[in-house]
Amino acid sequence: MINFRTRNSEYNPSRFCGVVMRLRDPRATALIFSSGKIVVTGTKHEASAHLATRKFARIIQKLGFKVKFLDFKIHNMVSTCDLRFPIRLENLNQMHGQFSSYEPELFPALIYRMVKPRVVLLIFVNGKLVITGAKTREETQEALDNIHPILRSFKKQ
Repeated sequence: MINFRTRNSEYNPSRFCGVVMRLRDPRATALIFSSGKIVVTGTKHEASAHLATRKFARIIQKLGFKVKFLDFKIHNMVSTCDLRFPIRLENLNQMHGQFSSYEPELFPALIYRMVKPRVVLLIFVNGKLVITGAKTREETQEALDNIHPILRSFKKQ
């Protein structure tokens, strides 16, 4: 019913079990499930994620569904960073083997699973990082503060 009454949505049950709806402002995509749960992705900031979720809820509310905006929670933030220096990933993997895995034939980045905060870092040879799994900006900053001195010691000369 949601798919038929909105023009910014798609529903293909053979491909995905939920309705995929998109917004232009803030730019976001929602996955709407029959359980009533909504997963919002693609926003740049926490505030725009909150606003987009409220807009999706309002659209569904206008279609006649009894919608309540409850339990908004950020589960996964993805951040990127450029350290501006290359890194010796082989040496890093040898010294931090219990936290990292590096298979350059399969994937070009070293995967570093940090314990505290509980995040995953993708570390590339060129010094670029992707930090994922954080629930707050503070966790992302803490992970960067923890890994930076380690990566500095594995800087290529």
